[in-house]
Amino acid sequence: MTDVRESRPAGTEPLAPETLAALRQVSTATLTTQLMSRGLRNTFLAGLRPLNPQAPRMVGTAFTLRYIPAREDLDVLGVFADPEHPQRKAVESVGPGQVLVMDCRGQGRAASLGGILGTRLLRRGAAGVVTDGAVRDSPTFATLGLPAYSAGVSATTNLVQHHAVDLQVPIGCAEVPVYPGDVLVGDGEGVVCVPRELAAEVARDAVAQEHLEEFVQAEIEAGAALPGVYPPNEQTRERYRAWAKDHPPQV
Repeated sequence: MTDVRESRPAGTEPLAPETLAALRQVSTATLTTQLMSRGLRNTFLAGLRPLNPQAPRMVGTAFTLRYIPAREDLDVLGVFADPEHPQRKAVESVGPGQVLVMDCRGQGRAASLGGILGTRLLRRGAAGVVTDGAVRDSPTFATLGLPAYSAGVSATTNLVQHHAVDLQVPIGCAEVPVYPGDVLVGDGEGVVCVPRELAAEVARDAVAQEHLEEFVQAEIEAGAALPGVYPPNEQTRERYRAWAKDHPPQV
C-alpha cells in the first residue's frame, strides 16, 4: 500500500505566526502528551541532546537527508569538490525556517557534518540541525547560535561511515519517522517531531494544557494531594476557570 504522505508537497511554506509562537513556548514533554492523545506514541527522538544549551529553542520544518553505509571506492575526500554531492547540496538547499534532519541509522563512529557546514546553515537562516549520528567540531557548535541536536560527537569525517544518498524523502531519525515538512521542536530535553498537518491544533492545545498545568502546579505547591487535582476533576477545573479569568495564557 502506498503511503499517501509520500506524494504530498514537501511543506516549504512558513508556519503560521501563531503556531510558531505557541511552539516556541511549550515543552517537548507537553507536545508528546498532545500527540499521544491523538494516537501518536513514537514522536520523541530519544537519545539526542542539544550541543549548545544557550542556543534558542528550535522550531522549524524538516528538510531531510538520508545516509547509507559508506563504501571505500565511492566515499573519498575528492567527492566534496562536487557541488551536487548530496550532503553539500542539502546544506545549500535548506531554507529559512527549515531544520536539516539527518538519518544516520543511529551510527556515530563518524560525523554527519561539521562546524563549517553548521555555520553555513546558520547563515542561510536554518532553524536548526538534527542527527541521530554524531557531529564533528563540537566546540564550534557549543558556541554557534544554531540549535543543534545529536546523539554524540566524533572527530572522524562522515565519509568513513556514511554515504549521503537522498534529499527530501521520508527518513527515520532516532527511529522516529520524519517526513519533509514535518515540524521539529527542540528544547533542553530533546527533539519531538510533529506531523505537519497536526501542528496548528497541537500547538494550540499544548498552550492550553500548560496553562492548566500552571494552575495545577500552584495547587500542588500549596499542599494539595494528587487525587482530583492531577489529573484535575471537575471541581479543580472550576477553580481553574475562575483563576484563568485573571491569568490568561501568554503567547
